[in-house]
Amino acid sequence: MRRASVSAAVLGALSLTASAQPAAAAAAGRLDAAVLAEVNYARTHPADYARELRKRAYVGGVVGDSEIGNEDVDALQDAIEFLMQQRPLPPLKPNEGLAEAARAHASAQGRTYQVGHTSPGGQGLSERLHSHGVWAGLAAEDISYGYQDPREVVRQLIIDSGVPNRGHRDNIFGAHYQAAGVSCAPHRAWRAMCVIDFAGAFVKR
Repeated sequence: MRRASVSAAVLGALSLTASAQPAAAAAAGRLDAAVLAEVNYARTHPADYARELRKRAYVGGVVGDSEIGNEDVDALQDAIEFLMQQRPLPPLKPNEGLAEAARAHASAQGRTYQVGHTSPGGQGLSERLHSHGVWAGLAAEDISYGYQDPREVVRQLIIDSGVPNRGHRDNIFGAHYQAAGVSCAPHRAWRAMCVIDFAGAFVKR
């Protein structure tokens, strides 16, 4: 069983440079780790995360911070209220098999104008995960387009503006998920994308 949701960002981001492949790979690896660290900070300190969001915007009126200035005010308020009520959760453990599945999607889709959870070759999340290992429990995938800064990636997914069921946020705060893998890459249309794959457990092939 799986759940998946996807969001298109409204702000652009600096693209990853590819002038030196080893340097680009190292930079991408650092970004991947930073995104997972930001997810884990939100999971383990939800009230603190809410206070940080509140500092950056006037929730009852004008949203003034450029980083989240195009987010829907109601979605931002909803995120803050959710975070204030959310109990802390254990951090997600980095999993290389999940990261490889995320990397396969980011690498293949980033060369196209395509968005969503289906790879250019037609693979969905379940097929990609199965190609890299075996998972237990639920699995899910969040994808952010248009952001390269790890805080902006995670804030966008938690605020989940334009996603009525707040599916990205639910995945990030899913208590049944214990492992995750992240891969960020350039995207032909959105300039940047980050894929986060979640699972209860995952054993790499």
